[in-house]
Amino acid sequence: MKSPVYNIKAIPIEDIQANSYNPNHVAPPEMKLLYESIKEDGYTMPIVVYPLGNGKYEIVDGYHRYTTMLLHRDIYEREGGKLPCSIIDKDKSNRMASTIRHNRARGSHSIELMMNIVSELKKAGMSDAWIMKEIGMDADELLRYKQLSGLAELFKDREFSESK
Repeated sequence: MKSPVYNIKAIPIEDIQANSYNPNHVAPPEMKLLYESIKEDGYTMPIVVYPLGNGKYEIVDGYHRYTTMLLHRDIYEREGGKLPCSIIDKDKSNRMASTIRHNRARGSHSIELMMNIVSELKKAGMSDAWIMKEIGMDADELLRYKQLSGLAELFKDREFSESK
C-alpha cells in the first residue's frame, strides 16, 4: 500500500462536504488557535476525504481545518478556495473507524455521536472485537456506549443465562 499522503490534491472547498458522524468537538479558544496556526503557517496537514463519485468529496478527517476556510475569507482567498486533500477509498464503516482513529488524541468526543457510531457499526454487522480494534475502544467503553444507547439490538449477538 502506498500512503495517500504522497498524492495530495488541491480540491475546491465547494466540492467538499462534512460527514454526518464526526464526534470530535473543538472549543472556541482552540478554533481561534487553529485559525491563527493556518493564518501563520498555512495548511500543514491535508484534509482526508473520500470521493463520493459525483465530483464531490466527504471529509473523513479535517472538518475543523475545512471550517476554518469556510469562516475566514482571508484564508479562502490566500488558498484560492482550495484545500489540500489526501484521498482514501474505504467503505463507510472503515471511514468511520478512520475518523475516530484520527480524532481520539485530539479534542473531545460527543457521547451522543459516539453512541450513534457504535450503533451504526453494530447495525452494519461489525463485531465488538472489530469495533474495539478499529476505533481503539476497550470492552468497558464499548459496553458503556451500548448501554447508554439503550438499543437492545446492540446486544443481540450476546448470550445470556436465564435467571432463576
